[in-house]
Amino acid sequence: MTHMSAPPLMEPRTPVPPPFRLVKDALPHATPRSSAATPKRRILVVDPEVDRIDSLVAQLRRHGHEPIGVKRGGTALQAHADVDLVLLALELPDLDGLEVCRAIRSVSRVPVIIVTARQSELDCVLGLQAGADDYVTKPFGLRELMARIEAVLRRVQWQPAVIQEIRHGRLRIDVNSRVVTVDGVEVALTRKEFDLLCLLASHPDTVIPRKQLLQQVWGDSWSRRTVDTHVSSLRGKLGDSRWIVTVRGVGFRLGNG
Repeated sequence: MTHMSAPPLMEPRTPVPPPFRLVKDALPHATPRSSAATPKRRILVVDPEVDRIDSLVAQLRRHGHEPIGVKRGGTALQAHADVDLVLLALELPDLDGLEVCRAIRSVSRVPVIIVTARQSELDCVLGLQAGADDYVTKPFGLRELMARIEAVLRRVQWQPAVIQEIRHGRLRIDVNSRVVTVDGVEVALTRKEFDLLCLLASHPDTVIPRKQLLQQVWGDSWSRRTVDTHVSSLRGKLGDSRWIVTVRGVGFRLGNG
């Protein structure tokens, strides 16, 4: 008997649903058929090619999941907080995929599976070191990908919850509850202010360029004034301008208030 392999991911044998509409900031809400054997999961698909997103989104929907497709790393950094798993390509138009993976892992425990054409052992090692839970190379079969997704989700399900806290002098940031305190006193921050402070605090000895701050906190918004306004507001709420240091011509770093 001749063994028939699984059809390639990008060449489904059945007609796909209408093209999936890409989003920048708003997240679409799919209504797939649920399955008792396979719980519905919100899966973020990050890939620069519209055709690949359309195909993979259609396949995931048929398997009872709720997929979300985005093309850019900056948008992925905004959307990952609301999903159960991320399928991440490395070849993105705005950010390097490994940097996106590191940024997600610095603030979240959401599972990340890298899906890429890079097949070298070094690329795989770099992806896993960046915080990916698995590394899948193209081309691959849909059955293999679905099995890897379920395996990663099973592992995560059995991991005990860990409270993530960033401490820097008198500053405390509870990443899970999004609570910031200085000397034990809670500081009320907006979502963007928290994301900006958390990003700086995750790399306390690093000057982060304005462009990177804009991409990771605001996605596709490119206003220089946006960063300056939020930095000024943060300094005021933290009670000391020295908490955030301006490095002229480059960006900002976390200081010591």
